[in-house]
Amino acid sequence: MPKLTKDTTHEIAFTLNGRKVNVRAEPRMLLTDLIRHAVGATGTHVGCEHGVCGACTVQIDGEPSRACLMVAAQAEGADIRTVEGIEPRPGELSPLQAAFREHFALQCGFCTAGILMSLDALLSRNPDASEKNIREHLSGHLCRCTGYAPIVKAALAAQRHLKEELAHA
Repeated sequence: MPKLTKDTTHEIAFTLNGRKVNVRAEPRMLLTDLIRHAVGATGTHVGCEHGVCGACTVQIDGEPSRACLMVAAQAEGADIRTVEGIEPRPGELSPLQAAFREHFALQCGFCTAGILMSLDALLSRNPDASEKNIREHLSGHLCRCTGYAPIVKAALAAQRHLKEELAHA
């Protein structure tokens, strides 16, 4: 007798980088897997899968969140932004991305997407963040290549650029 299988997936609707998304997911699928495999936004990296390294950081409703610690169903109705969503226009770097390039704030690049998402949220919320605030905000991210100094310099440079843009607007 053939084994009957029941579809255990459920539909999840959310916004990803400004675009409405409807996908089906298994009940225990992680948000990282949904974003990378079901939707194809591969800029979000999977590192430790325990919320320690920060590589999987995305913004959920404007707040940095570890996507490896969430099941996909928790994304229902959320506004999710990944590293693919921080460029102002297609092919154009954001001030933070440009500062990372200018200050050599990435080497292997594995941690970069998560760090960019955290710093983007911080600078959006607190345009006057001090170097101490920036360093504290980076404390949840592991980077084995840069030593963090160029990342902090890049964040401060991006912050200055963003303040100049606001002053001239």
